[in-house]
Amino acid sequence: MALLRGDNITVSYGGHAILDQASFAIEAGERVCLVGRNGAGKSTLFKILNGDLQPDDGQIVRRDGLRVARLVQAVPDASGRRILEVVADGLGEIGALISRYHALTAAMASGDTEDWSRLETVQQELEARDGWSMQQRVDTVLSRMGLEPDLEFGNLSGGMKRRVMLAQALVTEPDLLLLDEPTNHLDIETIGWLEDFLSGYAGTVLFITHDRALIRHLATRILDLDRGKLSSWPGNYAAYLRGKEQALHAESEQQARFDKKLQQEEAWIRQGIKARRTRNEGRVRALKAMRQAYRERRQVEGRADFTMQAAARSGRLVIEARDIGQRYDGKPLFDRFSTVVLRGDKVGIIGPNGCGKTTLLRILLGRLAPQSGEVRHGTRLEIAYADQLRSALDPSLSVMDNVSGGSENVTVDGVSRHVISYLQDFLFSPAQCRGPVTALSGGERNRLVLAALFCRPANLLVLDEPTNDLDMETLELLEARLVEYSGTVLLVSHDREFLDNVVTSSLVFEGQGRLREYVGGYSDWLRQRPEPTPPATVPAKPAAPPEKGAATGGGRTTRKLSYKDQRELDGLPDRIEALEAEQQKLSEQLADPAFYQQDVAEINAVTGRLADLERELDAAFDRWETLSSD
Repeated sequence: MALLRGDNITVSYGGHAILDQASFAIEAGERVCLVGRNGAGKSTLFKILNGDLQPDDGQIVRRDGLRVARLVQAVPDASGRRILEVVADGLGEIGALISRYHALTAAMASGDTEDWSRLETVQQELEARDGWSMQQRVDTVLSRMGLEPDLEFGNLSGGMKRRVMLAQALVTEPDLLLLDEPTNHLDIETIGWLEDFLSGYAGTVLFITHDRALIRHLATRILDLDRGKLSSWPGNYAAYLRGKEQALHAESEQQARFDKKLQQEEAWIRQGIKARRTRNEGRVRALKAMRQAYRERRQVEGRADFTMQAAARSGRLVIEARDIGQRYDGKPLFDRFSTVVLRGDKVGIIGPNGCGKTTLLRILLGRLAPQSGEVRHGTRLEIAYADQLRSALDPSLSVMDNVSGGSENVTVDGVSRHVISYLQDFLFSPAQCRGPVTALSGGERNRLVLAALFCRPANLLVLDEPTNDLDMETLELLEARLVEYSGTVLLVSHDREFLDNVVTSSLVFEGQGRLREYVGGYSDWLRQRPEPTPPATVPAKPAAPPEKGAATGGGRTTRKLSYKDQRELDGLPDRIEALEAEQQKLSEQLADPAFYQQDVAEINAVTGRLADLERELDAAFDRWETLSSD
């Protein structure tokens, strides 16, 4: 028997049903991803599965004793509470007792003996309700997820708060775990941890996400919610994409045949007398049924279709940073970092939350002076900047006024357009255009930021977390437009696939003040990054007496190089120079936007050769240092 089954589930909020006789089943051990457009009804379905909402029609059939836990998108305000208390909340009343017990124990340890009787009462109640096994469960989950029980929840980063909320869901030992956008606002490191954790999780998982890399790595089946209907797609995400495209094509062809038949029947009915003969009454009834079916047809939802407006070309040099450094609270964010950004480059900035990515952006743009080093800008720069907090939006203005500044028209690529027509390209209805920004969802606000950004000409586009809350169709369109964009892009993102598909080089915060530049996107960085140096395991040997004829002095023993080693040392400068020249040549190819119009295999060959060059140069420098020190 399935863990959970939905039979003909229907939910309506006026107009079309967001769930229209949807049926499905979830089996034990599956990792199922629920996909669909923003507003399609995915979160509503989660509320029904969790028992928070009852459907208008249909039923949910659960296996006896089924335990369901849900991780919601929003993180609650739990300021002043410890991690242990927040996690224990998942156990309800027993969790409250456990939290109370720990608070009293801490008070007793600090010398407060007045609460001894209260502590004894709590202990007795925990024993009566098998609370000690629940306490062990809390301790196990905290240990498994690497959480310190006494840290204050309100002082944690966004990623750690999400981890605590996941622990709160897991402490109930659910048979079915519901995850609603679990990677929202997490950095890449935490997303990787979550991915690994869920890959090894023994329970059943149903999750909603727009993170395509997470879907590819985790999902064993896809549930697609489209226009109120649920369809199941076994297998991986790539198989779903192929099957979905074929299904939409077949639907389009079937509708075209239906429309042609309806047109023929409408022409026939207008002939008049033939349609009123008795023997044709069945045909008339069939025509009425076709008309009704046409009225009830739900078309595929529109897709955003925007363009990006480029300004006049900037100079070839866009930004040059020389030996820049920045510290915060005495700790280095980065030190002596240098880079050159050329026209057409698309540069990704990667790192954990709080590492200094936005600070680096501000320094590169000249909005913040570095504490050391200098930044030089090229000529004819026109910058458009969208930050992750969407601060460009004015909540006191309407949607259209946020884009047009009170005018009824905007100019895009030299053509004047009505602002409502322009915003419809970003999937805003006329009613939404005239409404307040505060009425928009997170995904809609992000689309509005893009609409305001792209109606202004720019040759340097700066995007800080542009993918948050975007549905996959809009995300893929944004990717395509950025790849086609002739200007320069600086991009901060935690979306691994987005980085791989867009950027030509990456600036990566690697911890302890290290900021390094790599060719390519996230996956390219994983291939190129240095391997951690393993600790030495060879035991130290007693020092041997110096060889006969060896020079000693200053505590250091030297030896004369062999003829072969000397020849190798003499040739290393020329080899390093040749490798660097080849590296420069390939980097210039990657900087040319036209390079990405050729075959994918050619692109991969060049990026792969650059990675090899990086390793060869490192090895050559290491060898030169070794031979020089002998």
